[in-house]
Amino acid sequence: MITRYLSVLLLGIVTFFHLDLARAGAIEDAVRRGVLKVGTNPAYIPFEMTDKRGHIVGFEIDLLQEMSKALGVELELVPVAYTDLIPGLLADQFDMIGSGMTVTQKRNLQLNFSDAFIIVGQTILLHPRLAGKVSSVEDLNEAGYRIAATDGTTGEAAAQRFLGAAHLRSFPTPEEGVQQLVDGEVDAFIHDAPYNLIAMVKPQNRELLALEQPFTYEPLAFGLKKGDYDSLNWINHFLNQIAQDGTYDRLHDKWFRDTDWLSEID
Repeated sequence: MITRYLSVLLLGIVTFFHLDLARAGAIEDAVRRGVLKVGTNPAYIPFEMTDKRGHIVGFEIDLLQEMSKALGVELELVPVAYTDLIPGLLADQFDMIGSGMTVTQKRNLQLNFSDAFIIVGQTILLHPRLAGKVSSVEDLNEAGYRIAATDGTTGEAAAQRFLGAAHLRSFPTPEEGVQQLVDGEVDAFIHDAPYNLIAMVKPQNRELLALEQPFTYEPLAFGLKKGDYDSLNWINHFLNQIAQDGTYDRLHDKWFRDTDWLSEID
């Protein structure tokens, strides 16, 4: 009887140990491993993008570098298509998502999000032929207009919501959408404000027009698996710390006030 009791007790201890390991969060796993693996889609200027040397750089990437430094681990970026970010996280291909992801109610059913590290909104780029004809998103909601957006983004969702009468065409990358606009294949392109502002600076896009006032409110945050509250707590404290010590402002100015980095982007 005693032997049987001890066996059951030992089994319970072993089971508890394995369950406890299973509950280990992304941050704890990264520290144990020595590497923080982050899924990202490097096509969102200036948050994550590829430079001429093939390195992934940007504002959010710098935040992740600071995060890794604070953890005492290496940062490993895992580039995937934007539509593969959530499936990749759920399949354990990486620890978290750091890819300019907007917090939405639908995504929040699948993920937990950190506090927002920046607030953006959707804006509109227009072909020059629309000069004087379009001054708001409502003006584009007509069957004759062709709208470009990027697959799986909140820009695509905003176009579907606000421009149901127009014809929507979605592309894998924002660069393709802008090029369609430059070529006159579409009338407007919808994407996050920071990307559109920087796209207008490029010589090949300077003929485009812009409605610069955002028509949506979109907090960007880091995404983690549901229930990973210890990791969320650590990341939120990290974001608060860099906001207080000046790190956040320094990185923000580097990517949103200066434009020297544009010459290094492919």
